[in-house]
Amino acid sequence: MNTRELVLDMLLSLEREEDYSHRLMKAVLDKYDYLDSRDKAFVKRVTEGTLERQLELDYYLDSRSSLSVRKMRPLIRCLLRMSVYQLLYMDSVPDSAVCNEACKLAAKRGFRNLKGFVNGLLRTISKEKENLPLPDEEKEPVKFLSVKYSMPEWLVELWQDEYGREITETILKGLMEIHPVSLRLPSGLSDEHRNVLLSRMESAGAKLTVSRYLPYVYLLTRGEFSSLPGFEEGLCTVQDVSSALAVEAAEIGETDFVIDVCAAPGGKSILAAEKARAGKVLARDISEEKICRTEENIRRMKAENIETEVHDGTLTDEELVGKADVVLLDVPCSGLGVMGKKRDIKYRVTRESAEGLTELQKRIVRASVPYVKPGGTLVYSTCTIHRQENEDMVRFITEVLGLEPVSLTGVLPKSLLGEKKHLQNILCRAGEECGIGLTDAQRDACIQLLPGYMEADGFFIARFRRKK
Repeated sequence: MNTRELVLDMLLSLEREEDYSHRLMKAVLDKYDYLDSRDKAFVKRVTEGTLERQLELDYYLDSRSSLSVRKMRPLIRCLLRMSVYQLLYMDSVPDSAVCNEACKLAAKRGFRNLKGFVNGLLRTISKEKENLPLPDEEKEPVKFLSVKYSMPEWLVELWQDEYGREITETILKGLMEIHPVSLRLPSGLSDEHRNVLLSRMESAGAKLTVSRYLPYVYLLTRGEFSSLPGFEEGLCTVQDVSSALAVEAAEIGETDFVIDVCAAPGGKSILAAEKARAGKVLARDISEEKICRTEENIRRMKAENIETEVHDGTLTDEELVGKADVVLLDVPCSGLGVMGKKRDIKYRVTRESAEGLTELQKRIVRASVPYVKPGGTLVYSTCTIHRQENEDMVRFITEVLGLEPVSLTGVLPKSLLGEKKHLQNILCRAGEECGIGLTDAQRDACIQLLPGYMEADGFFIARFRRKK
């Protein structure tokens, strides 16, 4: 199988928005499981790198091509992007091989007449790759950051308005860094059993680094998680530390009844069930497909105190009003915090679609607040970096729906809260709005995790209590 052709077909599929990159990558690598590990690594690196750097690659191509990237045939456009990525970011691949293989693929796929165009453009970029231009940083500061970090200009503007330039550039750098898979071990595993499991994984070739926030979360920097010892046995699951922190923020008791309103794929529900060992977790989501994925993970992790149901989160279930000790509310969001892992999100989301999500979020929150019993806890979370979906929702939940903000001090790790304080100091020094329009109590009840500053996805967590 021609690995470059696999990459080309995936890029074409993603351009047609037939699937999301992380799901398509898994499907393709599963289908061609017979490929050796080096070929799989090449396919993954080139596909993900081309997606991540797409705006930058297009800028360079436009600067050296007589035909704009936008007007190129889709196959030629994708072929040139993946080839330029190899020229600029993969020193192990000879430039001559990149150019020759691109020409062969163009001819094979019915574009023999464009071989000369492809070859000439790639060889020009190869010769000039040390001196390819970026926009003028002083004259076009937003465009400069947009091209350098391959981020749509509207997102650069959004974050600069909310955080200022220094923090925005650090976020952009953080999103471009390598994002290892996070593995969560059972929270109640003894030190002895944890060490034995980690030893088995490392003997199988895995390289693991413990999270600086939670002792049961590890970053997998080498190895394939699904083939690790303990995975099929339910001794570990894929879950980012930010997601686990949202559960930690709830301070779930052993006998608590927990409702996870938007549960798929089940990571928070399973961790909640480990904490509510003598209690119960109700995991709900809007479709059979989402619940099926959740149930697969529940079965593998052997979480017996979880019940699953299909339910539309915008509708209040009257039978559950006032019943829950804890409600977990990880609402649908724009996903701007996980673009480092789901690289095509930034090309699909728009300012209008991100802003439009807040109405759906408010409907889900409004329908879910009644489940919280007097004195009970609600944790609101998203995997995005967007004030309208995060801090503005804190105000909505407290000022409109009447819940009390509850401080995260003493609940989340001191090191993480220290990093939050550091960010606030940077904002204040830059003359930005330190409190983002929140009261002290509201600000203490929430945290925005930011790539580049925290060792986590971009994630937002807020904790509330229903008044007695």
